[in-house]
Amino acid sequence: MASLGQILFWSIISIIIILAGAIALIIGFGISAFSMPEVNVDYNASSETLRCEAPRWFPQPTVVWASQVDQGANFSEVSNTSFELNSENVTMKVVSVLYNATINNTYSCMIENDIAKATGDIKVTESEIKRRSHLQLLNSKASLCVSSFFAISWALLPLAPYLMLK
Repeated sequence: MASLGQILFWSIISIIIILAGAIALIIGFGISAFSMPEVNVDYNASSETLRCEAPRWFPQPTVVWASQVDQGANFSEVSNTSFELNSENVTMKVVSVLYNATINNTYSCMIENDIAKATGDIKVTESEIKRRSHLQLLNSKASLCVSSFFAISWALLPLAPYLMLK
Protein backbone atom coordinates (compact mmCIF):
# COMPACT_ATOMS: atom_id res chain seq x y z
CA MET A 1 0.00 0.00 0.00
CA ALA A 2 1.24 3.46 -0.88
CA SER A 3 2.03 5.93 1.85
CA LEU A 4 0.40 9.35 1.97
CA GLY A 5 3.74 10.89 0.92
CA GLN A 6 3.92 8.70 -2.18
CA ILE A 7 0.33 9.49 -3.14
CA LEU A 8 0.98 13.24 -2.77
CA PHE A 9 4.24 12.97 -4.71
CA TRP A 10 2.66 11.19 -7.69
CA SER A 11 -0.38 13.46 -7.58
CA ILE A 12 1.94 16.47 -7.87
CA ILE A 13 3.85 14.76 -10.71
CA SER A 14 0.53 14.16 -12.54
CA ILE A 15 -0.45 17.82 -12.14
CA ILE A 16 2.95 18.92 -13.45
CA ILE A 17 2.55 16.69 -16.52
CA ILE A 18 -0.92 18.12 -17.22
CA LEU A 19 0.32 21.70 -16.77
CA ALA A 20 3.32 21.04 -19.02
CA GLY A 21 0.96 19.75 -21.69
CA ALA A 22 -1.27 22.81 -21.36
CA ILE A 23 1.75 25.10 -21.67
CA ALA A 24 2.94 23.17 -24.71
CA LEU A 25 -0.48 23.62 -26.32
CA ILE A 26 -0.38 27.37 -25.68
CA ILE A 27 3.16 27.65 -27.06
CA GLY A 28 2.27 25.49 -30.06
CA PHE A 29 -0.97 27.22 -30.97
CA GLY A 30 -0.52 30.55 -29.28
CA ILE A 31 -3.91 31.88 -28.39
CA SER A 32 -5.95 30.74 -31.36
CA ALA A 33 -9.30 29.37 -32.40
CA PHE A 34 -10.83 27.97 -35.55
CA SER A 35 -14.11 26.34 -36.49
CA MET A 36 -15.88 24.73 -39.42
CA PRO A 37 -17.88 27.02 -41.67
CA GLU A 38 -21.51 26.36 -42.49
CA VAL A 39 -22.70 27.56 -45.89
CA ASN A 40 -26.41 28.09 -46.54
CA VAL A 41 -28.70 29.73 -49.04
CA ASP A 42 -29.94 33.07 -47.69
CA TYR A 43 -33.64 32.99 -48.56
CA ASN A 44 -34.19 36.49 -47.12
CA ALA A 45 -32.21 38.11 -49.93
CA SER A 46 -33.71 39.40 -53.18
CA SER A 47 -31.26 37.40 -55.36
CA GLU A 48 -29.49 34.07 -54.99
CA THR A 49 -27.29 34.74 -51.99
CA LEU A 50 -25.04 32.35 -50.06
CA ARG A 51 -24.13 32.88 -46.41
CA CYS A 52 -21.00 31.37 -44.84
CA GLU A 53 -20.73 31.42 -41.02
CA ALA A 54 -18.07 30.13 -38.67
CA PRO A 55 -18.59 30.71 -34.95
CA ARG A 56 -15.00 31.05 -33.64
CA TRP A 57 -11.78 32.31 -35.21
CA PHE A 58 -8.67 33.96 -33.80
CA PRO A 59 -6.53 35.58 -35.03
CA GLN A 60 -8.69 37.25 -37.66
CA PRO A 61 -8.75 35.13 -40.81
CA THR A 62 -9.09 35.96 -44.47
CA VAL A 63 -12.18 34.81 -46.35
CA VAL A 64 -12.18 33.97 -50.05
CA TRP A 65 -15.03 32.65 -52.20
CA ALA A 66 -14.36 30.33 -55.16
CA SER A 67 -16.47 28.64 -57.80
CA GLN A 68 -16.04 25.41 -59.76
CA VAL A 69 -17.56 26.94 -62.89
CA ASP A 70 -15.82 30.34 -62.69
CA GLN A 71 -12.37 29.12 -61.66
CA GLY A 72 -9.98 31.95 -60.88
CA ALA A 73 -12.80 34.49 -60.59
CA ASN A 74 -12.45 37.26 -58.01
CA PHE A 75 -15.62 37.35 -55.90
CA SER A 76 -14.49 40.20 -53.63
CA GLU A 77 -16.71 42.65 -55.58
CA VAL A 78 -19.85 40.55 -55.02
CA SER A 79 -19.22 39.42 -51.44
CA ASN A 80 -19.24 41.05 -48.03
CA THR A 81 -17.41 39.69 -44.98
CA SER A 82 -17.78 40.79 -41.38
CA PHE A 83 -16.09 39.77 -38.13
CA GLU A 84 -18.18 39.99 -34.96
CA LEU A 85 -16.42 39.79 -31.59
CA ASN A 86 -17.90 36.99 -29.45
CA SER A 87 -19.09 37.51 -25.89
CA GLU A 88 -15.74 36.46 -24.36
CA ASN A 89 -14.07 39.32 -26.34
CA VAL A 90 -11.34 37.03 -27.69
CA THR A 91 -12.65 35.08 -30.66
CA MET A 92 -14.76 36.35 -33.51
CA LYS A 93 -17.67 35.04 -35.52
CA VAL A 94 -17.00 35.14 -39.26
CA VAL A 95 -19.93 35.93 -41.55
CA SER A 96 -19.45 36.20 -45.31
CA VAL A 97 -22.20 36.71 -47.88
CA LEU A 98 -21.84 35.99 -51.60
CA TYR A 99 -24.34 37.78 -53.83
CA ASN A 100 -25.61 36.75 -57.28
CA ALA A 101 -24.79 33.05 -56.97
CA THR A 102 -25.96 30.88 -59.86
CA ILE A 103 -27.79 27.57 -59.67
CA ASN A 104 -25.97 24.36 -60.70
CA ASN A 105 -22.62 25.64 -59.51
CA THR A 106 -20.48 24.63 -56.53
CA TYR A 107 -19.19 27.49 -54.39
CA SER A 108 -16.52 27.30 -51.71
CA CYS A 109 -16.09 29.62 -48.74
CA MET A 110 -12.46 29.38 -47.57
CA ILE A 111 -11.53 30.80 -44.17
CA GLU A 112 -7.85 30.81 -43.29
CA ASN A 113 -5.40 32.17 -40.73
CA ASP A 114 -1.86 31.11 -39.75
CA ILE A 115 -3.16 28.10 -37.81
CA ALA A 116 -5.92 26.56 -39.91
CA LYS A 117 -7.81 26.59 -43.17
CA ALA A 118 -11.50 25.64 -43.21
CA THR A 119 -13.60 25.26 -46.32
CA GLY A 120 -17.35 25.03 -46.69
CA ASP A 121 -18.68 23.91 -50.06
CA ILE A 122 -22.26 24.22 -51.29
CA LYS A 123 -23.92 23.15 -54.53
CA VAL A 124 -27.41 24.41 -55.18
CA THR A 125 -29.52 22.83 -57.90
CA GLU A 126 -33.21 23.28 -58.59
CA SER A 127 -34.01 20.09 -56.70
CA GLU A 128 -31.43 19.88 -53.89
CA ILE A 129 -28.66 21.49 -51.86
CA LYS A 130 -25.44 19.60 -51.13
CA ARG A 131 -22.95 20.74 -48.46
CA ARG A 132 -19.50 19.65 -47.40
CA SER A 133 -16.95 21.10 -44.97
CA HIS A 134 -13.39 20.28 -44.04
CA LEU A 135 -10.67 21.65 -41.80
CA GLN A 136 -6.91 21.55 -42.24
CA LEU A 137 -4.28 22.50 -39.65
CA LEU A 138 -1.56 24.59 -41.28
CA ASN A 139 0.83 25.03 -38.36
CA SER A 140 2.79 21.75 -38.21
CA LYS A 141 4.50 22.83 -34.98
CA ALA A 142 1.11 23.14 -33.29
CA SER A 143 -0.06 19.80 -34.69
CA LEU A 144 3.08 18.06 -33.47
CA CYS A 145 2.73 19.70 -30.07
CA VAL A 146 -0.85 18.50 -29.63
CA SER A 147 0.01 14.98 -30.80
CA SER A 148 3.01 14.79 -28.46
CA PHE A 149 1.02 16.01 -25.47
CA PHE A 150 -1.70 13.41 -25.95
CA ALA A 151 0.83 10.62 -26.62
CA ILE A 152 2.76 11.43 -23.42
CA SER A 153 -0.43 11.76 -21.38
CA TRP A 154 -1.84 8.45 -22.57
CA ALA A 155 1.50 6.73 -21.95
CA LEU A 156 1.94 8.06 -18.41
CA LEU A 157 -1.62 8.00 -17.04
CA PRO A 158 -1.91 4.19 -16.91
CA LEU A 159 1.31 4.10 -14.91
CA ALA A 160 -0.01 6.39 -12.15
CA PRO A 161 -1.79 3.68 -10.07
CA TYR A 162 1.21 1.36 -10.42
CA LEU A 163 3.63 4.08 -9.32
CA MET A 164 1.47 5.00 -6.31
CA LEU A 165 1.64 1.44 -5.00
CA LYS A 166 5.45 1.34 -4.97
